[in-house]
Amino acid sequence: MDIATRVYNHKWKIDPIVRSLIDTDFYKLLMCQSIFRYKPDTQVKFSLINRAKDIRLAELIDEGELREQLDHIRGLSLSRGESTWMRGNTFYGKRQMFRPDFMDWLEGVRLPPYHLEKHDGQYELTFEGNWPEVMLWEIPALAVLMELRGRAVLGEMGRFELQVLYARAMTKLWEKIEKLRNVDGLRIADFGTRRRHSFMWQDWAVQAMIEGLGDKFVGTSNCLIAMRREVEAIGTNAHELPMIYSALAETDESLKRAPYDVLADWQEEHDGNLRIILPDTYGTEGFLRNAPDWLASWTGIRIDSGDPESSAEIAIQWWKDRGEDPAEKLIIFSDGLDAEKMVQLHRQFSGRTKVSFGWGTLLTNDFRGLVEQDALAPFSLVCKAVSANGRPTVKLSDNPNKAMGPANEVERYKRVFGVGEQVAQAVVV
Repeated sequence: MDIATRVYNHKWKIDPIVRSLIDTDFYKLLMCQSIFRYKPDTQVKFSLINRAKDIRLAELIDEGELREQLDHIRGLSLSRGESTWMRGNTFYGKRQMFRPDFMDWLEGVRLPPYHLEKHDGQYELTFEGNWPEVMLWEIPALAVLMELRGRAVLGEMGRFELQVLYARAMTKLWEKIEKLRNVDGLRIADFGTRRRHSFMWQDWAVQAMIEGLGDKFVGTSNCLIAMRREVEAIGTNAHELPMIYSALAETDESLKRAPYDVLADWQEEHDGNLRIILPDTYGTEGFLRNAPDWLASWTGIRIDSGDPESSAEIAIQWWKDRGEDPAEKLIIFSDGLDAEKMVQLHRQFSGRTKVSFGWGTLLTNDFRGLVEQDALAPFSLVCKAVSANGRPTVKLSDNPNKAMGPANEVERYKRVFGVGEQVAQAVVV
């Protein structure tokens, strides 16, 4: 594919930013099925949050074009081929991962309305309604905002400028792959859908990984690309689940139990490599300290904030203290990773435990240093659940710079979960 020519000749109806309901992360569909089963009537609100306040999206992106892309997404539904893939494919070694009742619902679903306003140079984009429907907005909404920001920059460039830009970006990514390809025992997946440069670029990156890394590349979180490229769809669960379960808790005691109630429900549906703990929503150390014994038998842990080395050491010690062999467990690193960091972490922990990596934004959107004023550099944009049944959600994280929620609720959660002093770290993406 000549990406530069496609970008130069862009007509978005040929190349829409989001082209399918399964142009999303696999864990979204897994979580959606669980929510459809356990909390289908929960009313939620999701909101766009731009952590990079200096990037004034409402001044870069035309509102009419944004609305046109969002309206296009609302018209999407599962195709017959996509439904067949979900119903009949084997995921994580399991056939019929998605239950018939869930698939019947998903085949008829349309994404609910959105609310869009401008305020102080930023877009305020929110979605409200039943949890299983609203949650499906998160990934496509982020993909649209990220790509429209990129298109605003690319639209000012000529044909040859674009060809040189993409040649440089391809070379940059291939050099990263060359650093990784000789690492014995490496396991790496694409986690880059939500803040990608574009669908075409993510698809190219996955193909480069397939060729460059061989069996070291274990799959992609993007379901549409997984289907088209015939690779594994990768993903488990995310912070959204404990955030909303916790918001629904009536008392401090039920709040303290909520993150484990989530995983008890998850355990009812999934086994094996889908039993991965995401412990950092309210602090990894406290989560593991108070965790029920049955969680220690799970397959592994995903580390998504804070200092990755410290969090991995905490997990290894926790397994030892619970009588488990860390060498038989899996640690998935997934926060702001690039090639050098993955090589370092693999060298540090391989042999002590099983190691895998979810490579995100710096795989699918690393155009840093390639245009003037770094106008294509990735930035931290998220779309999070901000309330459930009218109650505010809270996320503490292992990095206080990623915390969110009303100040009084943040302090309450810190008290309930026993979160002490934390070390702030820069949020790259």
